[in-house]
Amino acid sequence: MFEKIMVANRGEIAVRIMRTCREMGIPTVAVHSEADRNALHVQCADEAVGIGPAEPQDSYLNIEKIIAAARESGAGAIHPGYGFLAENASFAERCEAEGIRFIGPPSAVIKSLGDKTAARAIMLKGAVPVIPGMTEPASNVAELSEHAREIGYPVLLKAVAGGGGKGMRVVSGPEGMKDAFAEAASEAHSAFGDGAVYLEKFLERPRHVEIQVLADAHGNTVHLFERECSLQRRHQKIIEESPSPALNPGLREAMGQAAIKAARAAGYVNAGTVEFLLDDRGRFYFLEVNTRLQVEHPVTEMITGIDLVREQIRIAAGEPLSYRQEEIKARGHAIECRIYAEDPERAFIPSPGKILYLKEPAGPGVRVDSGIYGGFAVPAAYDPILSKLIVHAEDRPKAVERMVRALREYVILGIRTPVPFLLDVIKSDFFRRGETHTLLIDEGFAGWRPPPGRADLACLAYAAFRIAPGGGNLTEAGRERDRFPSPWETLGAWSL
Repeated sequence: MFEKIMVANRGEIAVRIMRTCREMGIPTVAVHSEADRNALHVQCADEAVGIGPAEPQDSYLNIEKIIAAARESGAGAIHPGYGFLAENASFAERCEAEGIRFIGPPSAVIKSLGDKTAARAIMLKGAVPVIPGMTEPASNVAELSEHAREIGYPVLLKAVAGGGGKGMRVVSGPEGMKDAFAEAASEAHSAFGDGAVYLEKFLERPRHVEIQVLADAHGNTVHLFERECSLQRRHQKIIEESPSPALNPGLREAMGQAAIKAARAAGYVNAGTVEFLLDDRGRFYFLEVNTRLQVEHPVTEMITGIDLVREQIRIAAGEPLSYRQEEIKARGHAIECRIYAEDPERAFIPSPGKILYLKEPAGPGVRVDSGIYGGFAVPAAYDPILSKLIVHAEDRPKAVERMVRALREYVILGIRTPVPFLLDVIKSDFFRRGETHTLLIDEGFAGWRPPPGRADLACLAYAAFRIAPGGGNLTEAGRERDRFPSPWETLGAWSL
């Protein structure tokens, strides 16, 4: 086992990884930019190494600085978390060359699956169902138009090297292809340094269902059931759950086996996620493989009781899987809400700033993976995710009610967050019935505004703390008092 692990990331995911390392008795090293000098992940690590200015290119995305930090600290392994360098094949290859264990799949696998068209070709060869579309990048508009005519409009343009909704455009007819190609290629180049795009058939209102897999270097591969990830905005997931309301036992088994076939076809090792689109007739199609730990991995951990980070570390150390497929059981229902520093009333634009007060929910079946604290200044330079709120209960209706309760308890003052928006989505008839699809947020919650009176309650609560003992210091006042006025319990999260 490793004597020391460096976490090449920040925020909640770095904190979460460090917690498992601590349970395993493995010291950790944090890396941090100048903007993150006082970040929670730095406080949680055994050691910390500064890696430069706030700009990601000069710090968290700088391979030379990350490798130098590992050398300086004596870390024998690097966990990349998600985002930044997590799916960068060059970084994984550099770790391999330096004799530093990369806690993730081999660089060759990351490279092959990171190219979306190459990944489609691998899946077709492995007999995994794939959405009709191209298996090579397009070189011009004419080529895209020809393929679109063959498979039929609407089609979806996608970045070959990307993910997270960047470089994606829906094209409903021939007249929109030229502009969509220019926009998608430009956005892809800006986000990933690669402007190559391809197209595939656009499915109307599909569900987004993904399968968690684990594979070791000894030929063992298992799946850990599915996650329903259909609730998205701008192709970014905001609510995930497991099990999916749309799957029956037969479909669940078929998708699980398809995910295992996909992993084996790619020569996969470590933790990964095989993503599928599911139509209303129960047909599923390969979308992509995420060659890293997913943001939504806690819902899988909650229903299976398996610590995915622990398994990642064990696999990277050369150990076999801890579980056979027949030993993995799903229990109850789990739901996750992503908490971002974003303003849901203003098209979810980022909302950086200082957190004046923080009160996280707790109680039975509630988990908060957080990278913040009261008084922390949320930087503007990075992805605005603050935390993840996860609940678990014996069945879906109880999990829904538990999430409603937990969201009502979540209080963040000083910045905007989507907690009130998430609360309304979770309480909606659509969600309670499990009738979700990838366009539900855009169609069912366009122009969302908070219920009347909620902002007024926030103002009252803020005013109460401005005159509280401690001279209006919300953080200090919060430490002195364990009981809060009832408005706090119903606000969700609002800035003033």
